[in-house]
Amino acid sequence: MQQPITGYLQDEENHWVAKLACGHNQHVRHNPPLVYRPWVLTHEGRDEKIGVLLNCKKCDEGAPPDRVVR
Repeated sequence: MQQPITGYLQDEENHWVAKLACGHNQHVRHNPPLVYRPWVLTHEGRDEKIGVLLNCKKCDEGAPPDRVVR
């Protein structure tokens, strides 16, 4: 199910995680050549992606919202 990005946080290893409108979180790593997301490396790049839809597998599986990690 497609869900918009509403914000970001960093996990305990400082990897960027997108917060989705559905309450789920999803890693958005830049790990070329497998995953090419250079926009995640800058504040401006991340801000430009607010509202962009990501496929949420957790929604597809009917998973409950993720707990908030600060």
